[in-house]
This record gives sequence, structure tokens and C-alpha cells, in this order.
Amino acid sequence: MNIFVTGASGLIGGTVAARLIESGHAVTGLIRDESRAGALSGLGIEPVVGTLDDAESLARLARRADAVVNAADSDHRGAVETLVTALAGSGKPLLHTSGSGFVATGTTGERSEDVFGEDALAGWVPDHPVRAARVAIDRLVLAAAEQDVRSVVLCNSLVYGQGRVPGRQSVLIDALIRQAHSDGVVRHVGAGRNIWSNVHVDDLADLYALALEKSPAGTFYFVESGEESFGAMASALAGALGMPAPRPWDPSSPGNLWDPGFAAHALGSNSRVRGARARDLLGWSPRHHSVVEWIAGAGLRAAAP
Repeated sequence: MNIFVTGASGLIGGTVAARLIESGHAVTGLIRDESRAGALSGLGIEPVVGTLDDAESLARLARRADAVVNAADSDHRGAVETLVTALAGSGKPLLHTSGSGFVATGTTGERSEDVFGEDALAGWVPDHPVRAARVAIDRLVLAAAEQDVRSVVLCNSLVYGQGRVPGRQSVLIDALIRQAHSDGVVRHVGAGRNIWSNVHVDDLADLYALALEKSPAGTFYFVESGEESFGAMASALAGALGMPAPRPWDPSSPGNLWDPGFAAHALGSNSRVRGARARDLLGWSPRHHSVVEWIAGAGLRAAAP
């Protein structure tokens, strides 16, 4: 197939695009930064410079393709509306990338026992406008099945691993690494007992390929293959970086490299999900199950300060 991928220079979009190339597909990748065009070309991806706000160009590229993977921005409603309209009546696949942060439970570093299954989206009432907007977009994508679009939402948990486009890392782990290099010690919010489900980017890319091939229309997937506390991840990072044992940090403390809201709602929260549909419907079988093992192993060695 000829596949159009937005966010093709990112951790998810770039790795998915490279995986699809390896499966024999032709991929056109939308990027904002022309300087990354060479990296995409090296992976066999045809780069197109543009933005999600260019509705005319976005629609043209979507209509020209046999399938669309939206991996640029989970929260850009205008782009989703453009893609749905462009593909309506075509029966083509539209894979939309979302994130499990919409079920995150803020506990300032304490453990939560709340675990969410894939039926959560149907009746979910978000407690924050940003989360409400994301849930509305996910529902919009799923509803596109009624317009003869083979629409799918892949709601990823914490993504780790090395991206296929150089320099692309996990957003949350990268935040811990940057702070550690700035402060000389790895930090976690509060006690660090808070837990996030997670998935290796290579396993995630395998799932996108499977969903593109055979996912039923209007299907929502939580994407996860394990879970871990931020305290355990911070300890593994300290070992990998040759730093002392991690220390707790109040998100509102002076000198905090993190934005206090980001620290409290991402690094200090729990996002525990369970995804059965990918395994049951698509036969997905992830190979990686421990972010701590990845951090302690060769995977982190290329992480830049």
C-alpha cells in the first residue's frame, strides 16, 4: 500500500513508518522540519514538509494514499476532522495515535490501584479540559466508521525504546534524563510509587502494522505490555547513568527543571491500563515487557544529555 504518515520524524511516527517500509509498503511522511528530510529519505520514507494546519495539503495527501497513520499530535482536532472528511466513503484505514494520559490519576508520586480496561472510553468523563478534548477526538475517530472509514484509535501508554529517526526518545523518560543531567541526580515526584503502563516502540510499530492490515473499523486499543513505577525507573536510570540513588522532589520546589503541571500530571501520576483487544483480535505478541530492563541494558546508552 501507499501509506501517508503524519509526524514521521517523531518517535512513534518515524518508527512506525520504518516498520511499514520493511513490510513492503511505500510511505510518505509529513514533517515540519525540513532538516529531518534526509533522515527520513535514508529510511526509505518520502518526506513532505508541511503542518497539520494546512488542511488542503493534508486532505490531498490523505486522498492520494491507500491508508493514513496520524502520529503527529493526539490533540489536534482540526487535522483529525480534515482526515476523516478526506477519507469518508473510501473504506480506507485511518489509524489515529492517542495516549493513555486521559485516564491518569494524579497522586503526587503515590500508587493508585485504579486500572482501566478498553471499555473505559465509552463512558469516560474527563476531569480536565485537555483530557476532555482528547477523549472527544478519539470518539470522533471511532465514529468515522459510520462514514465508511476503517478508523482505529491506538491509545499508547508510556512509550520507550530508541526511535528509528535519530534523536527521538520517550517523552517521559527523556524528561527524567534531562533533569538528571541538569541536577546531577535522578529525581522522581514524591515517593515515586506511581505506576504507568508502558510499551516498547518496536512492539508498538508491530501493532500498527497489524492494525493496518486487519483491524475492524471503529476499534479502540490500549497499547501496553507491562507496567512500572517511576521510582523503579528512576533507580534504573541512576544505575545506567552512573549517578547516586534517586531522590524525591516536590514538583513545586524552586529550581525545578520540569513544568509543575507536567510533573504533577505526568511524572507524578498513575496511568494503569490493560489492552486485551490487540492480542485477541490481531494476534499481537509483544517481545519486550520491562522498561527497567531496557533502561539497564544497551537501549539507554544512546540517550543524549
